[in-house]
Amino acid sequence: MADRSAWVPGSLLAIGCMLLFGVDRQHEMPLAAPLDSLPATLSRIAGTAVPVDQAEQQVAGMSSYVMRQYDDSVAPFTVYVAYYSHQTQGKTIHSPKNCLPGSGWDALQQSVVSVQTPAGPRRVNRYLLQNGEQRALVFYWYQGRGRVASGEYQVKWDLLRDAALRGRTEEALVRVLVWLTPTTDLERADARARSVTAELIPEVDRVLPAW
Repeated sequence: MADRSAWVPGSLLAIGCMLLFGVDRQHEMPLAAPLDSLPATLSRIAGTAVPVDQAEQQVAGMSSYVMRQYDDSVAPFTVYVAYYSHQTQGKTIHSPKNCLPGSGWDALQQSVVSVQTPAGPRRVNRYLLQNGEQRALVFYWYQGRGRVASGEYQVKWDLLRDAALRGRTEEALVRVLVWLTPTTDLERADARARSVTAELIPEVDRVLPAW
């Protein structure tokens, strides 16, 4: 039987060629509607816009974004959607999984959960985080090119394939962050995050370019 490891260099080379070919011909895709047209009210709670510092925008490299704060009596939360009209080397979505430890956050729990949406169940990342005395519950996912995805490796593979085959790499990073206090009921906070996620996914689909 042939040594499968012999296929690895060739596979890596093929993937690299796919990426280079895709980057050369990829298209910058404008949104179908502005991100600020996303509903300001989620789970019957009105949100207010929160600006992202210019330096942070440059580091993140997104084409556009919307961030809103929701003063919920159960637990206040924020919604952040960052859109990348195309991704190239040095200008790609920064995974929260990699960024959070560098910001001082430790993961107490991490899992992938299924959230029911009008279009069916969608899988998203769920993290329970702590930074000193502060805790937060975070749901995040990647959305674009006809998909809602949670897995980092699958997202990268889809990016390479779509760049090569269709010349498209546009994508959004979507994050729902619920702030927790020592008295916050975690089950209610989790229910709030799920409710907001279920409402948000089809709305993000609405503003993204058609696939």
